[in-house]
Amino acid sequence: SGEATSIQEKAVFGDLNDPGNRLRDVFYFHQAIQAYWSGYTERCHHYIEKHMSVVGQVVRLSTFQMEFYHGLNSIDKYRGKNTFKCREIAGNCISTMREAAANSDWNFTNKLCLLEAERQSLSYNHRQAIASYDASITSARKSGFIHEQGLACEKAGFYHKRYGDVCKAAEYFKQAHECYEEWGSSMKVDFIQGELNNVQILVNSELARER
Repeated sequence: SGEATSIQEKAVFGDLNDPGNRLRDVFYFHQAIQAYWSGYTERCHHYIEKHMSVVGQVVRLSTFQMEFYHGLNSIDKYRGKNTFKCREIAGNCISTMREAAANSDWNFTNKLCLLEAERQSLSYNHRQAIASYDASITSARKSGFIHEQGLACEKAGFYHKRYGDVCKAAEYFKQAHECYEEWGSSMKVDFIQGELNNVQILVNSELARER
């Protein structure tokens, strides 16, 4: 709960109003990432804003990582509600990620490609979206980021599901399932298994209609 989190913050991280307290931005950073992977969009947004307000204009590795999650989470938050807001935030985050990738291809190219894929998905620019999803998957695999490889597969799966290609969606969800199993996240494995089950029902329905 919010009250429990507040008590936790004070007990572990001391005075959160102290501008010299480096521990608070670490706390906000990890809370934001944990919330994102747990699927808590609003909670993630809350902690991203807190982290950004603490860090300010100081550029660190965590700044670029937070921009990645900020972009993805904002697209999830505003998709179908505020397309302009989606595009604005995604565009800003992509600009930051492009700068980061130019300095560290290994760390950030997969993130840049995934943000670009999600932005293209807003307008169903199919060819560009798929190319960017696949580029993100390939880049994450080369860098050894199995969790982000799984995330790119997951996002591609949801894109195909929205696009109406349930067979392709199933293919990407299966890849995501394998990645999350290797990563060791039972929560994400269970989540993707649920999506696979739902998609398989749709695939079976399509096959039945074709007979």
